[in-house]
Amino acid sequence: MIDSVEILGFVAATLTTAAFLPQVYKTWKTKSAESLSLSMLLIFVTGVSCWLGYGLLIKSLPIILCNLITLISGFLLLYFKIRYKN
Repeated sequence: MIDSVEILGFVAATLTTAAFLPQVYKTWKTKSAESLSLSMLLIFVTGVSCWLGYGLLIKSLPIILCNLITLISGFLLLYFKIRYKN
């Protein structure tokens, strides 16, 4: 059974992950990553990787799932940044 703390974790993780998805979509549709900072993306992906590792260590499903999705989004943006280099 999921308790109220886990529900709060799922809500928070879902919102922060969902907030990142429009940027991935916009970059994909416009095929332009000019406004994205490569250093920010590298720091972001590193941080999300750490969060994912933390979630795995403490076995927190909200942290694991949402950071996995966010990590995929971050890697997509890194790919777009390299692929659509102007």
